Amino acid sequence: MGNANIDESDLKILEILKKNARTPYTLIAKELKVSEAAIRKRIEKLIRQGIIKRFTIEYELENEIRAIVMVQSTPQIPTPEISKKIAKIPGVEVVYETTGDYDILVIVRGTNITSINRTIDEIRSIQGVVGTNSTIILRTWF
Repeated sequence: MGNANIDESDLKILEILKKNARTPYTLIAKELKVSEAAIRKRIEKLIRQGIIKRFTIEYELENEIRAIVMVQSTPQIPTPEISKKIAKIPGVEVVYETTGDYDILVIVRGTNITSINRTIDEIRSIQGVVGTNSTIILRTWF
Protein backbone atom coordinates (compact mmCIF):
# COMPACT_ATOMS: atom_id res chain seq x y z
CA MET A 1 0.00 0.00 0.00
CA GLY A 2 1.53 3.32 -1.05
CA ASN A 3 0.73 5.66 1.83
CA ALA A 4 3.72 7.84 0.95
CA ASN A 5 1.63 9.68 -1.65
CA ILE A 6 -1.09 10.67 0.81
CA ASP A 7 -1.38 14.35 1.65
CA GLU A 8 -3.66 16.45 3.87
CA SER A 9 -6.30 16.75 1.14
CA ASP A 10 -6.44 12.97 0.75
CA LEU A 11 -6.79 12.58 4.51
CA LYS A 12 -9.63 15.12 4.54
CA ILE A 13 -11.37 13.25 1.70
CA LEU A 14 -11.03 9.98 3.62
CA GLU A 15 -12.46 11.59 6.75
CA ILE A 16 -15.47 12.94 4.83
CA LEU A 17 -16.12 9.61 3.10
CA LYS A 18 -15.73 7.74 6.39
CA LYS A 19 -18.59 9.77 7.84
CA ASN A 20 -20.73 9.38 4.71
CA ALA A 21 -19.50 7.32 1.76
CA ARG A 22 -22.28 8.83 -0.37
CA THR A 23 -21.09 12.41 0.02
CA PRO A 24 -21.27 13.96 -3.46
CA TYR A 25 -17.92 14.85 -4.99
CA THR A 26 -19.22 18.39 -5.50
CA LEU A 27 -19.68 18.85 -1.73
CA ILE A 28 -16.23 17.44 -1.01
CA ALA A 29 -14.78 19.77 -3.66
CA LYS A 30 -16.53 22.75 -2.11
CA GLU A 31 -15.19 21.92 1.35
CA LEU A 32 -11.63 21.44 0.06
CA LYS A 33 -11.93 24.43 -2.30
CA VAL A 34 -10.95 22.45 -5.40
CA SER A 35 -12.76 21.22 -8.50
CA GLU A 36 -15.05 18.21 -8.59
CA ALA A 37 -12.70 16.67 -11.18
CA ALA A 38 -9.78 16.98 -8.75
CA ILE A 39 -11.78 15.14 -6.08
CA ARG A 40 -12.75 12.42 -8.55
CA LYS A 41 -9.09 11.91 -9.54
CA ARG A 42 -7.95 11.80 -5.92
CA ILE A 43 -10.60 9.23 -4.98
CA GLU A 44 -9.73 7.10 -8.02
CA LYS A 45 -6.07 7.26 -6.95
CA LEU A 46 -6.96 6.22 -3.38
CA ILE A 47 -8.93 3.26 -4.76
CA ARG A 48 -6.14 2.28 -7.15
CA GLN A 49 -3.57 2.41 -4.32
CA GLY A 50 -5.76 0.16 -2.20
CA ILE A 51 -6.25 2.79 0.49
CA ILE A 52 -10.00 2.91 -0.12
CA LYS A 53 -10.93 -0.75 -0.02
CA ARG A 54 -14.70 -0.49 -0.35
CA PHE A 55 -17.64 1.84 0.05
CA THR A 56 -20.09 0.48 2.58
CA ILE A 57 -22.65 1.43 5.19
CA GLU A 58 -22.95 1.18 8.94
CA TYR A 59 -26.38 0.18 10.10
CA GLU A 60 -28.23 -0.71 13.23
CA LEU A 61 -31.54 -2.51 13.25
CA GLU A 62 -34.01 -2.38 16.08
CA ASN A 63 -33.94 -5.56 18.17
CA GLU A 64 -30.65 -6.61 16.65
CA ILE A 65 -27.80 -7.68 18.91
CA ARG A 66 -24.13 -7.09 18.23
CA ALA A 67 -21.25 -8.50 20.22
CA ILE A 68 -17.49 -8.26 20.37
CA VAL A 69 -15.77 -11.63 20.49
CA MET A 70 -12.10 -11.65 21.46
CA VAL A 71 -10.34 -14.77 20.23
CA GLN A 72 -7.16 -16.44 21.46
CA SER A 73 -5.42 -18.65 18.95
CA THR A 74 -2.68 -21.22 19.08
CA PRO A 75 0.71 -20.29 17.61
CA GLN A 76 0.74 -23.55 15.63
CA ILE A 77 -1.82 -22.22 13.15
CA PRO A 78 -1.18 -18.83 11.51
CA THR A 79 -3.57 -16.14 12.75
CA PRO A 80 -4.49 -15.00 9.20
CA GLU A 81 -5.62 -18.55 8.41
CA ILE A 82 -7.93 -18.57 11.44
CA SER A 83 -9.15 -15.02 10.72
CA LYS A 84 -10.12 -15.90 7.15
CA LYS A 85 -12.18 -18.86 8.38
CA ILE A 86 -13.91 -16.69 10.99
CA ALA A 87 -14.73 -14.05 8.38
CA LYS A 88 -16.72 -16.63 6.38
CA ILE A 89 -19.05 -17.50 9.27
CA PRO A 90 -22.62 -16.18 8.92
CA GLY A 91 -23.23 -13.43 11.45
CA VAL A 92 -19.64 -12.22 11.44
CA GLU A 93 -19.53 -8.55 10.49
CA VAL A 94 -15.81 -7.80 10.68
CA VAL A 95 -12.60 -9.48 11.83
CA TYR A 96 -9.53 -7.67 13.17
CA GLU A 97 -6.15 -9.19 13.95
CA THR A 98 -4.86 -7.57 17.13
CA THR A 99 -2.04 -7.51 19.64
CA GLY A 100 -2.34 -8.24 23.33
CA ASP A 101 -4.04 -11.06 25.20
CA TYR A 102 -6.31 -11.78 22.23
CA ASP A 103 -5.11 -12.35 18.68
CA ILE A 104 -8.38 -11.68 16.89
CA LEU A 105 -11.32 -9.38 17.58
CA VAL A 106 -14.61 -10.19 15.88
CA ILE A 107 -17.80 -8.14 15.63
CA VAL A 108 -20.83 -10.42 15.32
CA ARG A 109 -24.43 -9.53 14.59
CA GLY A 110 -27.60 -11.49 15.28
CA THR A 111 -31.32 -11.20 15.82
CA ASN A 112 -31.18 -12.69 19.32
CA ILE A 113 -28.82 -14.17 21.92
CA THR A 114 -29.29 -17.64 20.44
CA SER A 115 -27.98 -16.52 17.06
CA ILE A 116 -25.04 -14.73 18.72
CA ASN A 117 -24.25 -17.90 20.70
CA ARG A 118 -24.45 -19.98 17.53
CA THR A 119 -21.92 -17.71 15.83
CA ILE A 120 -19.60 -17.81 18.85
CA ASP A 121 -19.86 -21.60 18.98
CA GLU A 122 -18.91 -21.76 15.32
CA ILE A 123 -15.90 -19.51 15.98
CA ARG A 124 -14.86 -21.77 18.86
CA SER A 125 -15.08 -24.84 16.61
CA ILE A 126 -12.37 -23.55 14.26
CA GLN A 127 -9.10 -25.40 14.59
CA GLY A 128 -6.58 -23.11 16.24
CA VAL A 129 -9.06 -21.20 18.40
CA VAL A 130 -8.16 -21.89 22.02
CA GLY A 131 -10.45 -19.45 23.79
CA THR A 132 -12.92 -16.60 23.44
CA ASN A 133 -14.23 -13.77 25.58
CA SER A 134 -17.42 -12.04 24.49
CA THR A 135 -19.24 -8.86 25.36
CA ILE A 136 -22.55 -7.47 24.11
CA ILE A 137 -22.53 -4.02 22.47
CA LEU A 138 -25.11 -1.75 24.11
CA ARG A 139 -24.78 1.39 21.97
CA THR A 140 -22.80 2.60 18.98
CA TRP A 141 -21.65 6.20 18.59
CA PHE A 142 -20.47 7.74 15.34
